[in-house]
Amino acid sequence: MPTVQAIISTPNVDRQRAFYERLLGAVETSRYPADGQVFFVGLKLGDSEFGLVDEAGADLSAPSRILLSVEVPDVDALLEQVEAAGGRLLGPPTDMPWGQRVAHIHDPDGNMVNLTQTLSR
Repeated sequence: MPTVQAIISTPNVDRQRAFYERLLGAVETSRYPADGQVFFVGLKLGDSEFGLVDEAGADLSAPSRILLSVEVPDVDALLEQVEAAGGRLLGPPTDMPWGQRVAHIHDPDGNMVNLTQTLSR
C-alpha cells in the first residue's frame, strides 16, 4: 500500500513552520540540510506528517502551492504507466542525497506529484 505525504512549497519555510507549530501544535521531525539554508522541513501533526519545501520563487497568488509525494516500491517501473493513466512525466527520476529516488509528474489536472522510492543503503 502506498504512503502519501503532502508537501507545501513556500518562499518562507520558517514563517510557514512557525504558523503550523503555533496554530496547530505541529512538531518538526526532520530538516534538510541540518545546518544552513533549509530546503525541507518535515512536520508531524497528530499521526499525520507533511512537509515544507523552500521555493523562493513560489507565486503566492497562484491557486495551489501543494504537491503530493507518494512513496512507491519502484519509481522506474511506475513511470512506464504515467502517460497511459493520463498524466505527464516531467523528466527522468533522480537519486537524491537524502536516500530517495524521485520522479516528478503532473496528474491529469496538472497538479504536481512526486513519486518517491526509498533507496537501500
